[in-house]
Amino acid sequence: MTLAYYSAAAGALGLLFALFTMASVLKEPMGTPKMKELSEAVQEGAMAYLNRQYKTLIPFALVIFVLLFFAHNGISLAISFLVGAICSAIAGYIGMNSTTKSNARTTEAARSNGLGKALNVSFRAGAVMGLSVAGLGLLGVSVLFLIFKDAVVINSFAFGASAIAFFARVGGGIYTKAADVGADLVGKVEAGIPEDDPRNPATIADNVGDNVGDTAGMGADLFESYAATTIAAMILGNSIFGPKGAFFPLLVGAIGIVAAIIGTFFVRTGEGGNPQAALNVGLYTTNLLTAIAVFFLGRSVFGATEGTGIFLAVLAGLVTNVLVGTLTEYYTSNLKKPCLRIAEASKTGPATNIIHGLSVGMESVFFPMLVFAAAIYFAYWAASWGDPAHAIYGIAMAAMGMLSTAGIVVAMDSFGPVADNAGGIAEMAELPPEVRQITDKLDSVGNTTAAIAKGFAIGSAALTALALFQAFADEVARNPRLQSLLVGGKLVVNLNNPLVLVGLFIGASMPFLVSAITMRAVGEAAFGMVNEVRRQFREIPGIMEGTGRPDYARCVSIATGAAISKMILPGLLAVGVPLIVGFGLGALALAGFLSGLTATGVLMALFLANAGGSWDNAKKYIEAGNLGGKKSEPHKAAVIGDTVGDPCKDTSGPAMNPLIKVAGTISLIIGSMLLH
Repeated sequence: MTLAYYSAAAGALGLLFALFTMASVLKEPMGTPKMKELSEAVQEGAMAYLNRQYKTLIPFALVIFVLLFFAHNGISLAISFLVGAICSAIAGYIGMNSTTKSNARTTEAARSNGLGKALNVSFRAGAVMGLSVAGLGLLGVSVLFLIFKDAVVINSFAFGASAIAFFARVGGGIYTKAADVGADLVGKVEAGIPEDDPRNPATIADNVGDNVGDTAGMGADLFESYAATTIAAMILGNSIFGPKGAFFPLLVGAIGIVAAIIGTFFVRTGEGGNPQAALNVGLYTTNLLTAIAVFFLGRSVFGATEGTGIFLAVLAGLVTNVLVGTLTEYYTSNLKKPCLRIAEASKTGPATNIIHGLSVGMESVFFPMLVFAAAIYFAYWAASWGDPAHAIYGIAMAAMGMLSTAGIVVAMDSFGPVADNAGGIAEMAELPPEVRQITDKLDSVGNTTAAIAKGFAIGSAALTALALFQAFADEVARNPRLQSLLVGGKLVVNLNNPLVLVGLFIGASMPFLVSAITMRAVGEAAFGMVNEVRRQFREIPGIMEGTGRPDYARCVSIATGAAISKMILPGLLAVGVPLIVGFGLGALALAGFLSGLTATGVLMALFLANAGGSWDNAKKYIEAGNLGGKKSEPHKAAVIGDTVGDPCKDTSGPAMNPLIKVAGTISLIIGSMLLH
């Protein structure tokens, strides 16, 4: 158990470094009184949303806490669930505080010191979220394992994180896209004013939404993945190797946190430099240091042959990070052919723009899935070197390898909203054009890192789901009531069994249902936002001349209310349907359900995220002065395409990740309780 203290110490180190970094960022100047006022308005709106979201979730969490309390091993399950939910909420609060308090500081850094300083401030703000996610995740799992000494019991820690993550993802996605669609359709298309123009009543809500979606939402998503993957790997490792197999994932997580801390010091650039290249140096440094340390750790723990095989499985996860990021960048970057084809299609109107965007999204699914398939097969093969019976551990360690670098990946993602907000503040505070040029350069990189992080989140969800499925099968095999379902002591999912097929089809349909509900929620929320912005343009005297002040708070309130009310139904479905299938149809049906949900959910997530990202960057390519630039007919078509893509990439697509993992964590919890 001494090794668990080391991993807990590494988690605490990550959290302390995050808080130290946050303190250093807050020492930076905020600029003019106007910049400070705008920054405080964004922070106030973001924290109001977060407070209201968590207050809404308290009754839901308490109901689950009570149900788990009266279940088998109830006290430990209930406590672990509550700790997971609280840790996820704390990570969200820390990250949101950091990013919303850093936007004006980034703008001021760009104004006073240029690109290098602006990147430094914005990335350090993002690193607070990244290291909070990894630090709290590893600290929470390690401490609970030290207390309860059972990885199956503490799986409800991951369930607590999953429940919060699903609502954070869905609610945050509805909020940000309601504000974004309202700001774009009425501001850009109808009124013909620039993005982040202070005359647009939805600008503050739009800037709040960037933080709610890409900071709190992504952070909660990857916090959940981190916890679920670590626990699933511990369960399988303990089953196969005993205690050393359970502790090894914790040590890999500890290595990843230390490597991420070191990697943050390599993110540097000067005037005229390339911010994307600087961020990549930090990411690659983290990956390299993690790989080297895991190589020696694996051989030390498992011996030369088996340890090398398990190291290769971890390496497969690290390589998957890079390859999926590269493929995501190819399909979404406005420097690559897929996105440029969408921009060209905009010359003939919104219909052809949308058709080409759908095509790019569909095509973008195939090659990442080949990467996932290759990683799964390679990890399975490599881990079988010492003993074929150990092969399944390789898949869990590939997932652990991928998630071990979550600290730096979330940092790169959270840097994006800071840069985006910094540009908005520069526009609204009417700073010189050269300031906006710097923030736009950072924002462009932020769009790419956001797309890469979405690919990372999807890949991690896929591998996490597989690890959870194997842990679920292992738990079912130990259930004395389900021994008749086993073949050779293992749960076998046979497609000739009608119960498996029933579960498979129900599971495969769930991503479509949740996508439809969340997409419609954005449309309805955006309807209210559009009408409010139109009303203010119509009724507030002098708003277009700049003499009348828009009612920003009203738009923030509309987005908040819509997001909170419309996140409940998808959340209930995500939690309720696996329970109904498991207790109603049995273990085999639930296994089929998980299989169908995982396959379709990953495909939908890739399609929606990449289609939306490519529509967004096609619009930005035109706004950069190409194909007629802003206010041209191609630009209007691209804005409409981007508006369609917004809920795809920031609401429905991201919702697939926690949907998959909520089902996996619930199934693992109830595996020992199933009756047939």
